[in-house]
Amino acid sequence: MPSRSTVSAAPFQPSRRSVLATAAAGAALVGVTAAPRARAATPKKGAAERHVHYASWSGADLAFGPFDHTIDYTDPHATAGTPVTYEYATWTSPVVPPGFGLTELVASWNAATPGGSWVEVRVRGTSAGTTTKDYVLGRWAAEDPADGGGIHRTSLAGQGDTVATVYTDTLATRKGFSLTDWQLEVRLLRPQGSADTPSVSVVGAMASALPDAKKVPRSPNGPACGTTLDVPTYSQEVHVGHYPQWDNGGEAWCSPTSTSMVVAYWGAGPSSAETAWVDPPVDAQVDFTARNVFDYTYDGAGNWPFNTAYAATRGDLHGFVTRLRTLTEAEEFIAAGIPLVVSVSFKKGELTGAGYGTNGHLMVVVGFTESGDVVCNDPASHLVASNDQVRVVYDREEFENVWVPHSGGIVYVIRPAGRALPPALAHEPNW
Repeated sequence: MPSRSTVSAAPFQPSRRSVLATAAAGAALVGVTAAPRARAATPKKGAAERHVHYASWSGADLAFGPFDHTIDYTDPHATAGTPVTYEYATWTSPVVPPGFGLTELVASWNAATPGGSWVEVRVRGTSAGTTTKDYVLGRWAAEDPADGGGIHRTSLAGQGDTVATVYTDTLATRKGFSLTDWQLEVRLLRPQGSADTPSVSVVGAMASALPDAKKVPRSPNGPACGTTLDVPTYSQEVHVGHYPQWDNGGEAWCSPTSTSMVVAYWGAGPSSAETAWVDPPVDAQVDFTARNVFDYTYDGAGNWPFNTAYAATRGDLHGFVTRLRTLTEAEEFIAAGIPLVVSVSFKKGELTGAGYGTNGHLMVVVGFTESGDVVCNDPASHLVASNDQVRVVYDREEFENVWVPHSGGIVYVIRPAGRALPPALAHEPNW
């Protein structure tokens, strides 16, 4: 089980999991993380440019080889702990030089894993002219073994070496190190002799090198001012105490609550038959999502690519993780009708109107006011167990500064296959 620690909302990469722990009267609320997130190596202090680059492959570009390899795998979270022999096929991406020395990378994928099958995503890179080892970024199955899935989906701890390490889902280089390029390897695994064959429809990765800036300037208003998308409002507080085996609901479920709002916006939420096991059945889609994004090593529902991979199992939705540089970029998505799940952190009082502080929290950007302030579906709902408290307007400059310097501008982009993304920037495209 991962260690637990309390951290302040300084400019670091926070945990995705928000536990809004009650503090003494008048004190700030801080988050208790399920796994520590280290601050990545960064360019020299004062460097202004935010380097972010995203690349992905789909369709005919994903030509997997034959299932001619085998490996024994023991699910560390299975009660029996019996090794199973899997046969697997691989696909390796082209080498991607992002044009800068990257210090962090997050991969994401859309996949199907029928029966006992699953997928594994790895990354390697070049540092000082030498190829690194392979780092595992996730072992993923759409369903838990209790529902017929092959394995308990999981990140992999303890992979660090002198060059880099993996913090749950994020490859981060050590201080003084960077990578000049990266390359993904995806494995499709199925029980030996089985006809249950997994598939991957999209896989990609976001690479970044960000300045160690404590504050960013207010970005110019963009094309979505005056636009608010009709995203349903769900409060994570409604679920306090739900399902201890999936982190006990409430404050720990900011990510699945946010993901479930966006999935429901696209009309792809689970049916009443799929959620029949949820008790009490209040906003049951949130409990369903938490169960289906849960990372059994991280011990939480905040694994970023596990959330987007889950979303991509719903209807014709696609999902990926990237970083945006400004709210002006975020407005491009809202103008295109695409809400964004964003990762923020802040001390109490730094985000006017929130009423809490957190070391890592997810919420949904659903629009912008005429003046450019940010309209959010905040599942923390002012710490009140009411869906009526979820919709809130946050000051643009304050919001930008609890998002961009703190998580590096992390977003989940979830949309139907037929909904076009806004045009990507020519210089270092980040979607």
